[in-house]
Amino acid sequence: MRRAPLASGTTFDGSVSVVIPARDEAARIGPCLDGVLADPDVLEVVVVDDGSVDGTAELARARGARVVAAGEPPAGWVGKPWALQRGLEAARGDVVVSVDADTRPRVGLAGAAAAALADADLVSVGARFVCSTAGERVLHPALLATLVYRYGPPDADARVAVDRLMINGQCTAVRRRELLDAGGYAEASGHMTDDAAFARALARRGWRVAFHDGGGLIDVDMHESAAETWREWGRSIALTDVTSPAWRVADVGVVWLTLGLPWLRLASRRAGKLDVALLVLRLVMLGATAPAYARRGLPYWLSPLADVPAAARLTWSAARPSRRWRGRSYDDA
Repeated sequence: MRRAPLASGTTFDGSVSVVIPARDEAARIGPCLDGVLADPDVLEVVVVDDGSVDGTAELARARGARVVAAGEPPAGWVGKPWALQRGLEAARGDVVVSVDADTRPRVGLAGAAAAALADADLVSVGARFVCSTAGERVLHPALLATLVYRYGPPDADARVAVDRLMINGQCTAVRRRELLDAGGYAEASGHMTDDAAFARALARRGWRVAFHDGGGLIDVDMHESAAETWREWGRSIALTDVTSPAWRVADVGVVWLTLGLPWLRLASRRAGKLDVALLVLRLVMLGATAPAYARRGLPYWLSPLADVPAAARLTWSAARPSRRWRGRSYDDA
């Protein structure tokens, strides 16, 4: 069973603050602000400026958002969870919906995400991917496939082991007071993959965590090229700081056996019946994930040809984890 996707027009009896953590996002934050500032369900938009030097804060303030300076992260904190913590403390709404600056929310998202908290304590919303270049539309779906093969459909309405729980940190909703009482984002403070660390820590306390497809209400334009996708998303694709070494080995093995080796065996004319079956399954999954992309075309349908490079990128990410982001190094965090 899959959870129902979010839909506009959902009623929520309460107030919603939208929090946007932002570090040097002047070139991308405009569409995000346009969407949330136009939403009548939103009480306020709080942009947490995480040390930007490109005019992000000035742009956000001119558009009508309230800007809060994050300040330098304290010892042991990574930039994004610290910015989210500052936004949580500054917000006034009953519910805090956090969205990344590279998302493109539409009117109705905030109310729908807040209403979904009727059946959960933490709601995560999956966005539709905007891949502008042909290279992105080849590589991005292959990298996404490595996540699906490791963790399964994120919106499946089934019990998941806490250590394998996944959310999408690009858009979440939570009751402000309850999260403050739980310590905010402290459990995710030192993690590069802060969203998974955050969700798993709360789930261990008994919080109900739910993932909903929100592709009809929010898009995300994560990267500008295949090279950036390879470098930036590939950096965290193995989720090394929330995944044990044993699970990392298992994850890499599963991806090679199901996604990488069948193509290599086919290319060497040694494919057996199992290889063919796995390739057919891959093509079926390609059809299932197609709605997650705003633009597809021929590059998208050719993306299984990037499965071998995607498996190699996962392997490199698992073996050589990085703790750098946006000019900061967190090796000592």
